[in-house]
Amino acid sequence: MSDLDKIFKAYDIRGVVPDELDEGVAEQVGAAFVRLTNAKSIVTLHDMRASSAPLAEALGRGAAAQGADVIHGGLGSTDMVYYASGALDIPGAMITASHNPARYNGIKLCKAGAKPVGIETGLAEIKAMVQDGVPAYDGEPGTTTSRDLLPGYAEYLKKLVDLSGIRPLKVVVDAGNGMAGHTVPVVFEGLPLTLIALYFELDGTFPNHEANPIDPANLRDLQQAVKDNNADIGLAFDGDADRCFVVDERGEIVSPSVLAALIATRELAREPGATVIHNLITSRAVPELITEHGGTPVRTRVGHSFIKAKMAETNAVFGGEHSGHFYFRDFWFADSGMLAALHVLAALGHDSRPLSVMLQDFSRYAASGEINSEVADQAAATAKVKNIYSERPGVTLDELDGLTIMGDDWWFNIRPSNTEPLLRLNVEAATPGQMAAIRDEVLGLVRG
Repeated sequence: MSDLDKIFKAYDIRGVVPDELDEGVAEQVGAAFVRLTNAKSIVTLHDMRASSAPLAEALGRGAAAQGADVIHGGLGSTDMVYYASGALDIPGAMITASHNPARYNGIKLCKAGAKPVGIETGLAEIKAMVQDGVPAYDGEPGTTTSRDLLPGYAEYLKKLVDLSGIRPLKVVVDAGNGMAGHTVPVVFEGLPLTLIALYFELDGTFPNHEANPIDPANLRDLQQAVKDNNADIGLAFDGDADRCFVVDERGEIVSPSVLAALIATRELAREPGATVIHNLITSRAVPELITEHGGTPVRTRVGHSFIKAKMAETNAVFGGEHSGHFYFRDFWFADSGMLAALHVLAALGHDSRPLSVMLQDFSRYAASGEINSEVADQAAATAKVKNIYSERPGVTLDELDGLTIMGDDWWFNIRPSNTEPLLRLNVEAATPGQMAAIRDEVLGLVRG
């Protein structure tokens, strides 16, 4: 039996294949998942890694052995599992390790209606069942069928965004050899888009670059292709295509906070007065713009389980995270990089201005981006920063998630990583000089 403590994470199951995660574990997870949810049916999808299809089949075997019918959707993105779970109203399982290196794989689970399964919402129980041995089912095994879910997914997304009458656009998409290479051609079909495709070949060894667009190094090819082709916009997706990053027509990376503000204002135009969720490291411009457009901003901790829970609690129309995850009430409160991309294309397609000009209204402050520091004692380093800043006039602080210190026109947050001995710093201020001064002072304190 593999070390389950190592592979059961806060939001999913993830480990090196086959040393930490193998078909035996996947089969047991499938069985435990059915017992947890009492499901009569489940749906599975998987990404393009060599180990993914066998793991999906194993999970399906475990589920069928517990009496559940299994719909194998085959290749898909993580948000396609949310679509299938929501549209069919059954639990879903996605085999993917997202942006992790090729030797990894993982399992993401959701209950019917795309409700998340994390360590506090079922994953701990699944782990305990797998640890103890899932009891045998006394009844007939379920059936297994295959179904192509991609056309329905594409059609559903395009119903949620008004793309009628958009001007022709030249769009570069970097799929990073991940699942966007499978989904983008079908979603974009019928739209007035000239598609320039980078790395659409499905290849779980990621031969060109990591499928992790949060690292600027992985956006260089996209930036160059946008400039070389005089494109209107560039889109980059991660390995399981649930996150989307954007590059403007100059080849400049667009902050996910800017995208969150743009999509929030679009959703508020459709539903005036609605609630919009943002996490505490998104730009201060996001809640400002939500308020200016008549909405109610609600601030949350970092992490999709917190965002989804708060969205359901407040019936929020939209939620944005600075990590490139965007959540939609009309998508069962789940996140979809493709739906975010369609919103940006619709906004650009209905505007005569270049993307960089259109987005100027949504970018108000200078931001550091997330900076990691390896720190042996995270609590002591955080306390040191708190002691120094709490004595300064005009400063407020809160500890919703790590430590946030706020001034009149600046703020910073430091919070510990859940998985590594790191402190993560985000700084924002009115000017680049002010941001750099705060950043350097805090890093000096944290790193000693």
